[in-house]
Amino acid sequence: MTGFTPDTTEVLAPDDCWQLIRGTHVARLAVSVRGEPDIFPVTVWSGDAVAAFRTVPGTKLATLVTNEHVALEWDALHEDHAWSVVLHGTARRLDTASEVAAVQDAVGPVVPLVDVPTDEWVEVTATAVTGRRFARPAG
Repeated sequence: MTGFTPDTTEVLAPDDCWQLIRGTHVARLAVSVRGEPDIFPVTVWSGDAVAAFRTVPGTKLATLVTNEHVALEWDALHEDHAWSVVLHGTARRLDTASEVAAVQDAVGPVVPLVDVPTDEWVEVTATAVTGRRFARPAG
């Protein structure tokens, strides 16, 4: 945490953002549903410029057909600091087994956190990734 002191906020470089989210598999997917913002928890696997998640047919998947612009947010709390990373990107449903295999190759082993049948895959290609690390008050 070079340059990070308890009274500062550290702006994270993109490489640092990707490093943090590679080890964090629960994120929040932000979308616009009928013109209103909505957020869904998703289990995400991340590579160098792409993230992927599995889902069931429903609001998330239907929304991505009409508005492919999404944001994903990951965060974590530690004893002395917290961090947050936001990825803005373009989402697309993966339609073929070869597309799913290519994403799995890019993001590494895929092990769901919840045992729910989720046959639909969505890939999010990053257009921007930003992050911050914050000091947590002692006590």
